[in-house]
Amino acid sequence: MPQKDLNILLASMQPELHGNQFVFCTVSEAHLEKLALKPLGLFREKEGVTLIITKEEAVDSQLEYADLWALITCNIHSDLNAVGFLAAMSTALADCGIAVNAISAYYHDHLFVPASEAQHAMTLLNRLTN
Repeated sequence: MPQKDLNILLASMQPELHGNQFVFCTVSEAHLEKLALKPLGLFREKEGVTLIITKEEAVDSQLEYADLWALITCNIHSDLNAVGFLAAMSTALADCGIAVNAISAYYHDHLFVPASEAQHAMTLLNRLTN
């Protein structure tokens, strides 16, 4: 059952660092149709389609990207209407100068942090659970 209580969310988030490095890149709708990709995430904006894919997929498809990102998944079924969960995590990371791109999916919240800051981010998130 989805959890809304902020204290329970923070105490039970069980952050998990994934092994792959991810990139954010953009392509046109026409270019997307030609690519044989299975993006982790995709978002359509008027300027183009944003793809979240592994670094390897970007290199294989010759797509440009600027930065490498690590993915941290919070392994608690958070309610999409939960208030303050992303704010608490983002604030803890921001206070230490760590950028975060957050995505809330149906079951979990996912944080993309600079790959070079992944371990530091995990330490900070684990501190929030105490």
